[in-house]
Amino acid sequence: MTAHLLFSYGTLMDAAVQRGVFGRELPTVADALPGFRVETVTITDPDVIALSGLATHLVLRPDAAAADVPGARLHLDDDQLAAADRYEVDDYRRVQVTLASGLTAWVYLAADDAAKA
Repeated sequence: MTAHLLFSYGTLMDAAVQRGVFGRELPTVADALPGFRVETVTITDPDVIALSGLATHLVLRPDAAAADVPGARLHLDDDQLAAADRYEVDDYRRVQVTLASGLTAWVYLAADDAAKA
């Protein structure tokens, strides 16, 4: 099974969301993502809203002049990464990025900006 790093800047850092998505809480390591800014998106998927307790979620957009986005690295296996993909709605696309730590990780960006990253 492959090990994956996933950078979270929003609900996937929440313990309750992790239990719902991954079946358990996952350890996180603080990190940051340069070159992006945080905006919000309104989620309409009732399952995601029920799990997160929020209809408004954060979303990343490329912005070379922006300050680093704070967040955390999650270490996932293949099944957990697939679970994260199912949780993230069509407003997001998963792409690889380089974190402030120099590590490469997956992150979910605004779907309409994912091709630009």
